[in-house]
Amino acid sequence: MERTEFFSEAAGRTINVPRHAKARFGIGDVVRHRMFDFRGVIFDIDPVFANSEEWYESIPEHIRPDREQPYYHLLAENDESSYVAYVSQQNLLNDSDGGPVGHPNVAELFEQFADGRYKMRRSLTH
Repeated sequence: MERTEFFSEAAGRTINVPRHAKARFGIGDVVRHRMFDFRGVIFDIDPVFANSEEWYESIPEHIRPDREQPYYHLLAENDESSYVAYVSQQNLLNDSDGGPVGHPNVAELFEQFADGRYKMRRSLTH
């Protein structure tokens, strides 16, 4: 399998990744966590785990996800708060509610919500 590299600021190191990764979800998709009660909108995707070792090791071993899968950055929310989450593909599901996400930063990144997903602001695309 052909591989390439990129520098991850969150990890503080260069990450080796497959040149072609298959992400199940896309930027603007509204998703729900498989095990924990929160949902969010995807605003970035890493082709494999690209966060710090401390973050990865903080996940209990019996539920720790595999590194070699896409990881998604979410503007997330639950009943108590809004925050940014970093979640493995295996732990995400399509959101069955289908409604917009109430995170206060959604309007900074996305223009509109239609057909169950958000459209990224044109000024942020390349």
